[in-house]
Formats: sequence, structure tokens, C-alpha cells
Amino acid sequence: MATIQVRIDDNTKASVDSLFSSLGLDTSTAVRVFLMAALENNGLPFPVKRLTPKEDLLEAIEDTRLRRNLSGPFKTAEAAVASMLED
Repeated sequence: MATIQVRIDDNTKASVDSLFSSLGLDTSTAVRVFLMAALENNGLPFPVKRLTPKEDLLEAIEDTRLRRNLSGPFKTAEAAVASMLED
């Protein structure tokens, strides 16, 4: 069996360990799941692309409409829109 080593900062490691633990997985298992999904998809198991600002805003509007990928709450509408436009 092969070993893969990845260097990440301590905070990221603690956060993903906590996240995966809440899903009933350890981080090694989660990485194996990702790798198997990549093989099944013959590529990354999710789309990877850089959206134009207009596409990004339209996607954010659709996310809001479908109540997915939400962050906040925001104190003002301007703060909500600003968060959608951040790189």
C-alpha cells in the first residue's frame, strides 16, 4: 500500500478532521473517497472553473433562490452583494 503525504496548516487540518469526524469519517478515508470519485469521473469529481463576475453573481443569485451555499446573515444588502463579489 502506498502513502501520500500532504502539508497543510494546522488550522485547516483541525477543521477538516472535525468536519470529516462529524460525517463519520477520518481524514484519510475522506481523501480515499475523493480519489476514488476522481477515478470514477476520470477527473475532479466537481467542476473547476473561474467564473466571470457576471456568471459568479448569477450563480450566487441562483444559490440564494435555491437556498444553497448560503453564508451570512448579513447586516445589509450591500454586505451580502459584496460577499458575492469577493475573489
